[in-house]
Amino acid sequence: MELPPAFLLFVISAAFTPGPNNIMIMSSGLNFGTRASLPHFFGICFGFPTMFLAVGFGLGYLFEKYALLHSLIQIAGVLYLFYLAWLIARAAPTKLERHRAAPLSFAQAALFQWVNPKAWIMGTSAIAAYTTVGANVNLQILAMALLFWLMTFPSAGVWLFFGIALKRLLGDPQRQKYFNVAMALLLVGSVIPIVIDLLQAHLG
Repeated sequence: MELPPAFLLFVISAAFTPGPNNIMIMSSGLNFGTRASLPHFFGICFGFPTMFLAVGFGLGYLFEKYALLHSLIQIAGVLYLFYLAWLIARAAPTKLERHRAAPLSFAQAALFQWVNPKAWIMGTSAIAAYTTVGANVNLQILAMALLFWLMTFPSAGVWLFFGIALKRLLGDPQRQKYFNVAMALLLVGSVIPIVIDLLQAHLG
């Protein structure tokens, strides 16, 4: 099945922008090196898609049973995405501190996804905004999880392997501001088609 192109923009912007996972894996790479950080890296790569599937299958059942609920959550998801874009655009320069004695294990990184606010926003907003009632919602969720899984490797990998370079690049407040604004605009751009569809469905 095909996912809307806007969803790919959403996945790219959400995966590569600064967040708890990316900042933590970059800090781990800087403090403990690549090899010691690999369990943390794979914990992110497998932990988030697993959480996404668990949440998605539950929401998928509700969407099929209550179509109106899908529209309401879709609107809430769009509002969350705009709010996330606003937070990204206003984000202050990141300051990393070497405060942990050891890198996270695979299990710790995977379980962290369940308390990661960005992961929850990404997952619930994506399901609400980009699934389509009338189609096989579970199949859509599987396809979305696969795309998230594929994108997690390069996004977490960039922050791990190029952590020092990224830290220097984003260390200048003005450069980080440009980066954050660009990511925020990309995130907003991914939401516009959903807003248009909602307006057409309810006002058309």
